[in-house]
Amino acid sequence: MIEEPKRRAAAKEQEPPADWKLEVGEGSLAPRSALDVLTSLNERVATGQIEDLMPIATGFVPLDKTIGGGLRPGELMLIGGAQGQGKTTMALQMARNMAASGQATVLYVCFEHDEEYLIQRLVAMESALSHLPQKSGAVKIQDVKKEVVSSYTASAESGQRAKLGANPRLRPSLERIARYGSNLFLMRGTATASTVENLRALVREHRGDEGRRLVLFVDYLQKVPVVPEPSDEAEKVTRIVSGLKDIALAEAVPVVAIVAADREGLKAKRLRNHHLRGSSAINYESDIILILNDKYNIVAKVNIEFNPYQAQRYRDWVVVTVEKNRGGQDNVDLEYEKLFEYSTFDPTGRITAEKLIEERLYND
Repeated sequence: MIEEPKRRAAAKEQEPPADWKLEVGEGSLAPRSALDVLTSLNERVATGQIEDLMPIATGFVPLDKTIGGGLRPGELMLIGGAQGQGKTTMALQMARNMAASGQATVLYVCFEHDEEYLIQRLVAMESALSHLPQKSGAVKIQDVKKEVVSSYTASAESGQRAKLGANPRLRPSLERIARYGSNLFLMRGTATASTVENLRALVREHRGDEGRRLVLFVDYLQKVPVVPEPSDEAEKVTRIVSGLKDIALAEAVPVVAIVAADREGLKAKRLRNHHLRGSSAINYESDIILILNDKYNIVAKVNIEFNPYQAQRYRDWVVVTVEKNRGGQDNVDLEYEKLFEYSTFDPTGRITAEKLIEERLYND
């Protein structure tokens, strides 16, 4: 009987304070017990507030199946590859798919192209996606630019105000973009203002108190400015990728960023995740890494040496390797047909059946 009060006192000393919180200069530290977190989650489920728990599909099959249905709040996806492999095309198409499905608002920040150029790519993309698997009737990207100019020329000759919607070749794509255009925001990134901190502020402003769903795209990661500029690129990239991951976690939004390859990666027979430029933090901070390679360059030669026609067909496909996947299987090779003249991929895709070279083991 005498020991019981002692046990109670000892247990009470081990219990954490009811309000365990530390105020610091940059904010506050407030741990939550596992029981509190579980209670909060149960309340969300009971009241039907589960929208943030649902994955946001990228619209690429079978990629979505591989990564568990799509992207979730707090996840950072990186898309890497050499120049010309379609990184921007894939990212912009994902952004379009998410906005068009009504799953979320999308903010696409691009450091290499302005908003009007991206819109022209979307017009060509829409024209092709609406006609797949056939391409008849689709408008190539260079023809989109010509049609934009011709719309003004025709109106000038008639003395009327120019309207892109009056152009019969552009009208179908413009009508489709109009259906989701209010959910897709485009912004040209700058070398001074588009810092991680300012991107975080933009995300917070959009989400507001209602917690509206948002997906942030960054094209591309190494061009995000850091002020003051670090002397070492590895430090710069570490701060950027860590900052983007923190945005994903703290603001409960998926973040997708394009990542450039380093010099060794550009010379490699097959680009892998360790070829991404800048810092090992790229591999540690990310939840999903996709690497794009031209299929012709990485397919084992036994598949093409006796069939030149088949070899030519491989040039029309890009292999998307899921190099890292915290939520499921990794080292999965998928492939998508390139329709780059229309600034798009065929999103149906398939699992790569042919044997590919393995850069980690390959010896020329």
